[in-house]
Amino acid sequence: MTALDHPGVATGSSVSVPEQFVTYAGNAGVKDSSLDLSIVASLLPCAADGVFTRSLFAGPSVLLCREHLRDGTARAVVTVSKNANVATGQAGADDAAELAALTAKAVGCTAGEVLVASTGVIGRRYPMEKLRGHLGPLQMPSSADFGLVARAIMTTDTEPKLASARAGRATVLGIAKGSGMIQPDMATMLAFVFTDAAVGQGPLSAMFRRAVDLTFNSLSIDTDTSTSDSVIVLANGAAGPADEAELEGALHAVCRSLTMQLAADGEGATKLLQVNVAGARDRSQAKRVAKSVVNSPLVKCAVHGADPNWGRVVMAIGKCSEDTDIKPDEVTVSFGGFEVYPRRLGEAELASLAEIMRAPVVEIGIVLATGDQEATVWGCDLSSEYVHINADYTT
Repeated sequence: MTALDHPGVATGSSVSVPEQFVTYAGNAGVKDSSLDLSIVASLLPCAADGVFTRSLFAGPSVLLCREHLRDGTARAVVTVSKNANVATGQAGADDAAELAALTAKAVGCTAGEVLVASTGVIGRRYPMEKLRGHLGPLQMPSSADFGLVARAIMTTDTEPKLASARAGRATVLGIAKGSGMIQPDMATMLAFVFTDAAVGQGPLSAMFRRAVDLTFNSLSIDTDTSTSDSVIVLANGAAGPADEAELEGALHAVCRSLTMQLAADGEGATKLLQVNVAGARDRSQAKRVAKSVVNSPLVKCAVHGADPNWGRVVMAIGKCSEDTDIKPDEVTVSFGGFEVYPRRLGEAELASLAEIMRAPVVEIGIVLATGDQEATVWGCDLSSEYVHINADYTT
């Protein structure tokens, strides 16, 4: 079992597929010859929900999804990668609506049952002639290949991200993409969860949003919140009812696995960084401190260089200056379970810590001694490759 494995969760090609979903993935020529257009559709009506970016520059795909989800139902999700269609005005909004209509025709549902997602360069409209030519004659396959869809939604990702778990007879499967421009203030990048459990929209929404808050909203690669962030869930009921506690557990497990896969595949990342804060006044304080640490460029560089510089961690905690109940003399910090503050370390211990910091997963633990609440957030190290990727993104 690796650090990214979780009991009861399957990843990669071993995922289980929920019943009565079909998929399509292909190349419409949006940017190059790679997969760039995908559809996941249910053969049955679905209870649905979505959580989206709160960016003031939210793209047409996000605005359209919010509108189409007002009744809590959906049948399909279409994704265009390599083009965000953001900051494109009314023309971009019209393009998103037309994309939903073209997809609806291929799926055999109404345009209002189609959710649209986009990812890629901001400020460029969809190449609608290419999309019309590709979708016009399209007939949906009668089977599902979620691995192919997970590849089709990628941009700078290096690996597709999939996870599944069981809740009784029901299956929960999730796919996600995202490597950069990630610090969700809602959900994260693009993530889609599909289940064949029969569950009402109200309970589905409540348990899904709790899972999102504990997972996708606890992720940060580079502190930047995207204009297209979307996380969507569809439940078609094909497998019958599931125990709600089991279903919520499966939803959380899938979302947590995807979150950690995203953190491990951050742009230029060589290590997964996990920050656990315990003994906090409330969960908000725990998460705020954890985010301050995981977002610190100096901490991220220390992790990249396997430098056990705990001073950068206490610096990041100290930036939470409004949390005046945090007393430096009462805080403890550990790397990989090894206490580094306030304990004084010798040279031999520092050498051992450097070995801990060389691991593919680096865990930083913090106890604040202000209460009994906790939170965990995920991120990655900062390498020169991150700069190279983002310096040349549009060229």
